[in-house]
Order: sequence, then structure tokens, then C-alpha cells
Amino acid sequence: MGADTIQCIVRSNKTAAFIVNCLKEETAEEAIVDKMCAKYDAPRAQIAADVAECLAVLRRIGALEE
Repeated sequence: MGADTIQCIVRSNKTAAFIVNCLKEETAEEAIVDKMCAKYDAPRAQIAADVAECLAVLRRIGALEE
């Protein structure tokens, strides 16, 4: 999977778009959770789970270098 897959994920999901935007600069997972908590009205645990899931997908498709 490549850039087309990433674009599809980002276009179809505002959360993924926000996370990918955060990743344009080196950003720790916890910092992304903090930024999302400031932006969205949702329980921190749910936001953390969503961030972890999105990052796992990006890793699985080879879109995230660590």
C-alpha cells in the first residue's frame, strides 16, 4: 500500500487527517493525543485509542518511519 492508500485514509477520516498533519513534524504519540484533546470534545482514553489505531495502520502500510 502506498500514497494512494494514505490519501484515501486521510480524506475519509478527519482524525487521521489531523494525525497525519501532526506527523509532518516529528511528534510523539502522546503529544498528538494532547493536541487532539485540546481540539476535540471526547474522552482522552478514546482519543488515545484512536491515535494508536491510526498510527498502527500507518506503520502497517509502511507510511510511518520511526
